[in-house]
Amino acid sequence: MAAFVKVPAERVPEKQLHALLEEFASRDGTDYGARETTMEERVKRLLAQLRAEKIQLLFDVDSEQWDLLAADDARRLLDGAAES
Repeated sequence: MAAFVKVPAERVPEKQLHALLEEFASRDGTDYGARETTMEERVKRLLAQLRAEKIQLLFDVDSEQWDLLAADDARRLLDGAAES
């Protein structure tokens, strides 16, 4: 079973956080609506959502990978892991 850790955005150096958000925004399947947006616009939107705690940055200790999840999904995942 994966061991996830919530990573507060303010604990990640700005350059690394920007790179993480950019990588996430460039993943296949990410949808940003009807109009085309620049990478910088997508990163700004993700950063605003992260700061507003609408999304959370999680790190999977076992696979050493990270992901962004909707806050409710992240809470369920973290609560489920704590119960195991």
